[in-house]
Amino acid sequence: MRDLRDQMDSVWRAASRLTAERGGRCVMFISAREGEGASSLAASFALLAARRSEKAAWLIDLDLRNNRAFEAFEKGFARGAGKPGRAYDASLRTDPIYTLSPGAVPGKGKGAASKLLAVHEIEKTRLLVTRFRNELLARGQRVQLRTQPGWWQSVRRAADWIVVDAPALATSPAGLAMAGQMDGVILVVEADSTGADEVIALAREVESHGGKVAGVVLNRMRADARFADRLAG
Repeated sequence: MRDLRDQMDSVWRAASRLTAERGGRCVMFISAREGEGASSLAASFALLAARRSEKAAWLIDLDLRNNRAFEAFEKGFARGAGKPGRAYDASLRTDPIYTLSPGAVPGKGKGAASKLLAVHEIEKTRLLVTRFRNELLARGQRVQLRTQPGWWQSVRRAADWIVVDAPALATSPAGLAMAGQMDGVILVVEADSTGADEVIALAREVESHGGKVAGVVLNRMRADARFADRLAG
């Protein structure tokens, strides 16, 4: 993951035009394929949002089984930002945005399954980053995301910005399942390899699931190329 905050002015301007009916604004970053830079953009945007927030910004990683956003902050990927600190229960007293199969947490009491999603303060910032507590699951136990509007409404009350890092569409439909809960979805594509047809197909997929495409970031990730971004509303 890369810290791209100094190269995201146009992304910030586009996302700042999003409006929410109530509470904080929700924006999702998603790509068609892995390795196109969506996670770097989501985490960098979340740090910018935290700096401009009165309450806080939440970075929600929908790849629950890997927690890559949390791990990136643990490794210190972002200059000037600390590491994950104290954890809080991210259930917010609502039904969670996931289900377990089987449904019980081994060795834990009733209701433990609804408290597997934690959110950690990032030191020196107003950013909170989610982490799913996979270590409490039994071997072979499955977790699946589900749409839960009540939970998203609770997060909006708790934060000024909610930034969602969705897995690439080629690996998981999680982002599409949540697209309708967002105020805007930003598509991330690798400029050197992704064609216009693929971008259009991704936009149509998002919109068919109730999402609103706020723009497209053309991201050059080669080591010998400068980062470039362009938004087309």
